[in-house]
Amino acid sequence: MIDAATFLAGPGAATVLSDFGATVIKVEPPEGDRYRTLKGSYEIDYNWLLTSRNKKSIAIDLKQQAGIDLVHALATKADVFITNFIGEHITRYQYEYERLKLINPRLIYAHVSGYGLSGPDTERRSFDATAWWARSGLMEFVRDKDVRPATSAPGMGDHATSMSLFSAIACALYKRERTGEGSYVTTSLLANGCWSNGMALQGVIAGMNIGVRKQDTGLRNPFAFVYETNDGAFVLFSIVNAAREWPSVARAFGHEEWLDDPRFATMREIIANRNDLIELIQACIGNMTCAEALAKLVEHDITHSHVKPMAEVVEDEQVLLNDVIVDAEPTSTDYPRTVMSPIKLSDEPKVKPRRASDVGADSVEVLSTYLDCDSKRIETLVNTGVVYTQQKQ
Repeated sequence: MIDAATFLAGPGAATVLSDFGATVIKVEPPEGDRYRTLKGSYEIDYNWLLTSRNKKSIAIDLKQQAGIDLVHALATKADVFITNFIGEHITRYQYEYERLKLINPRLIYAHVSGYGLSGPDTERRSFDATAWWARSGLMEFVRDKDVRPATSAPGMGDHATSMSLFSAIACALYKRERTGEGSYVTTSLLANGCWSNGMALQGVIAGMNIGVRKQDTGLRNPFAFVYETNDGAFVLFSIVNAAREWPSVARAFGHEEWLDDPRFATMREIIANRNDLIELIQACIGNMTCAEALAKLVEHDITHSHVKPMAEVVEDEQVLLNDVIVDAEPTSTDYPRTVMSPIKLSDEPKVKPRRASDVGADSVEVLSTYLDCDSKRIETLVNTGVVYTQQKQ
């Protein structure tokens, strides 16, 4: 398959397929994909290491027709072609579905965009922070009253969208097995953001704008609240059946008298006096260490989670035992482990993660193995600047 996309959502779908053994050829310009530079002040391009593992890099100058012709030649042999190019870029580089379909009718053409393929914003530049997080209402919904909306975690919406694109590709491959025909599959950051925010948006459609109510009233729920321990940790309650679990909460903190308090006699009274209950629970948890609070909540079977710092997440026993984070190059300093894609097939073990290639490190291999180019042809492509190559490190 060909990964002719950039940044994260499209390439992320290719990464998932590569984890199950798909041969992925990453097409990037001679200067390298711009996503390689997204490392801020850090020396390690850790974002690239995550999303480009297992892939072969061929560096092609798409400003030359000979470079475009090489991509088309690869497309004739590919099962899947992934791109996120839009507008004039997709025509400039001749990546249109109609063109590639003529080259390879069995091709699964997978396209990801920011705002979809129709409407005035189709060609707007977008990232998951804008199209998935801000535009979908998620950013507005999660903020508390009188608090500025919070920015999203890096790649949060891109990774969610990559799984949608992966699913679409899998569906198209299944269809091809049945019909022999390729497909055009597409998704967008905006569509995935709205799907992620679907419960709240469906409420708006039904006439219940929970987001506005939350901002207007400062809606606080003692059973879905974040409490702080005396050692600076945070614990999230996520109690859906509050009527059933409320007695357990009172008992967990040694305050069964709360159950007889008129302020908390019924769920209606609890809602009316929710701020009082939040203060009482916070006072109890605030006198405990995180370990003590978690032990109490586990003992009384209260639905909760430690709000874990990321440094603890990568050492979490549950994460490690379920292969959420796996070994990559244990002896290296920059890539000892990596975050694995989130699905498993019982009879299909994933491949061991391989370090992302340097720019053009696999150009010669791709040309000779997949396009049957001889050494003279490869030398011409390199000397004319159509293809860039370098030795693997």
